[in-house]
Amino acid sequence: MTIEGILAARKPCFSFEFFPPQTDAAMEALLQTAASLRALDPAFVSVTYGAGGSTRRRTLEAVTSMKRDLGLEAMAHLTCVGADAQELRAILARICEAGIENVLALRGDPPRDQPQFQPSPGGLAHASDLVRLVRSEFGLCVGGACHPEKHLEAPDFYTDLRHLREKVESGARFLITQLFLDNEYYFSFVERARRAGIDVPIIPGIMPITNASQIARFTEMCGASIPARLLAELDARAGQPEAISDFGVAYATLQCVDLLARGVPAIHFYTLNKSPATRAVVSALLAARPWEPAGGRRYLPDNDAGLEAAFSLPQS
Repeated sequence: MTIEGILAARKPCFSFEFFPPQTDAAMEALLQTAASLRALDPAFVSVTYGAGGSTRRRTLEAVTSMKRDLGLEAMAHLTCVGADAQELRAILARICEAGIENVLALRGDPPRDQPQFQPSPGGLAHASDLVRLVRSEFGLCVGGACHPEKHLEAPDFYTDLRHLREKVESGARFLITQLFLDNEYYFSFVERARRAGIDVPIIPGIMPITNASQIARFTEMCGASIPARLLAELDARAGQPEAISDFGVAYATLQCVDLLARGVPAIHFYTLNKSPATRAVVSALLAARPWEPAGGRRYLPDNDAGLEAAFSLPQS
């Protein structure tokens, strides 16, 4: 089933992102992690994509196994890095042959030895070009990425939104945000996107914090900020990995409760190929169900006639 169709049929949706393993043993561990999350009934799962040939093969192998063997709807990531257009078409053909219906189309980060992204000879320069190729030639459901705090390479928010709108006009049917740690960045971004004419679902991406140095590295790489109050709490737990992980689960849960109560259509979790933190957050959400309107809940019996009679005042 396409993710566009899933988002229209289910509210809210929870989805999980993994990265491709490099060894057979790591692949087995990844599939075990995915299987452990299956009980949470994810709307879909996705596997990221690297520039190396072996990593590319592992991406397709992982999404195929997750769909075929675990019964999970799976989405393959695909980037423009290190491939010309014909190579991308060959990869997309294999994706179709594997029965995968969904692709997240990304430009991709430049290799470490390149300060700026340069398309391969005969390759594609922008994510919107890849979106157009996937939609026009393969008919797959394609999504794109977006950045609530602006893409690092964009000179300003307006330029970033223009590129994002071009991506949607090229055929992207949904967007998934980069991680953020302050929900107001997400809601402000969605408001600006709607004013810019971007009308597809915008799924917030959440990464439960399990390691302080790791989240510092990730936020620096993607341009996300760490709120001062959050940084102070992490610093207060320095040298206490279990305390940081417990706090990270609690913080992510509160983030998600607020997002769902304010009507987001779905939440995409960056799992880092580990299940405990994500499983704890989603389990708490499924128990609390913050997306249900509080006004629809009743805490007293429907028929209070007996209670009213017992406490009624005598008539004067």
